[in-house]
Amino acid sequence: MHLIQRLHGAGHMPRGLLAVMVLAVLIELSWRLVHGRGYDRVEAAATLGVAAGNIVIGVSSSLVIGAVLLAVSRLAPVHWPLKDWRTWAVGFVLVEFAYYWFHRLSHRVRWLWASHQVHHSPRQLTFLSAIRLGWTNLPSGGWLLYLPLVLAGFDPRLILAILALDLHYQFFLHTESIGRLGPLEWVLNTPSHHRVHHGCNPAYLDRNYGGMVIVFDRWFGTFAAERDDEQVIYGLAHPPESRRPLVLALGEWKRLFVDMARAGSPLKAVRLALGPPV
Repeated sequence: MHLIQRLHGAGHMPRGLLAVMVLAVLIELSWRLVHGRGYDRVEAAATLGVAAGNIVIGVSSSLVIGAVLLAVSRLAPVHWPLKDWRTWAVGFVLVEFAYYWFHRLSHRVRWLWASHQVHHSPRQLTFLSAIRLGWTNLPSGGWLLYLPLVLAGFDPRLILAILALDLHYQFFLHTESIGRLGPLEWVLNTPSHHRVHHGCNPAYLDRNYGGMVIVFDRWFGTFAAERDDEQVIYGLAHPPESRRPLVLALGEWKRLFVDMARAGSPLKAVRLALGPPV
């Protein structure tokens, strides 16, 4: 159950970590105002509205996905021991690998993008924008990419812990207040790398999909470094019609279903849904 909540961004977190995140938001707010960058209150309100909807919907979605994960876990021919550090080491690499492909496909398959695009809709990159997550993770099906790990014998609690660490880590990547981090940039996903990921200008589009590490982007050719001569432009190539939470969360699904209805045949509609975003 908690695993699925983490997958949907709706899980609980330690109170101490929550306090640190709130403090980070307030410090960043002050930093942006002092440096003349401004802080869009409408964007912030829209993010909080989307986050509230995500929490409510995520609870019911987690019940369904949790049942599937439990069923798959029972089918696993082996179960790797949780108390063995080697299980955690291999599990970390595999979860990061699965997350990379989940994230990459969420940008390259329109059906998945319809759910993920809400996270890329903020026009400012701030710590608060990290919690603007989609409401439709269940029907989008991206969570299916984690099932092979469960079937391979990795305990859902292990996947939970690694994804929780991953998602909490990524909160601190959503900011302009932290510069480049030297040699760490070669291995870790950093705020600089993630600013690139949120860019909609052609030089940065569809890059840097990693979770905690950036090595898979380097291996598979999707890495791009932040450039001094190319300012990152945040937001979507096709901005939403409004910043109301309902439109942000469901607007792309509306566009997709309209295009599918006009496709001319069921086969063409499926190809459109599984093709790249437009």
